[in-house]
Amino acid sequence: MKLLGALLLALSVLWMTRPASAQTYDPRYPVCMHVYGALIGERMDCVFTSLDACRAGANGLPATCLVNPYYAPRSARRYRLER
Repeated sequence: MKLLGALLLALSVLWMTRPASAQTYDPRYPVCMHVYGALIGERMDCVFTSLDACRAGANGLPATCLVNPYYAPRSARRYRLER
């Protein structure tokens, strides 16, 4: 009986957990566009190299362009310890 209770408890915990979400900000691009709205859904698109390019892509959409706080330039990502 205790085994059945433990099994039900474990199954209920697994059933209530949510899957992990992916990282919101892509560290490869310096500018992100936050698109929001009930009809098209909410998302973060980090695929822009400049604010002007982001603003052109956001034209006509309910969106905001912002600087990516997790942007890591290529030189910072390829850090190597020299011997």
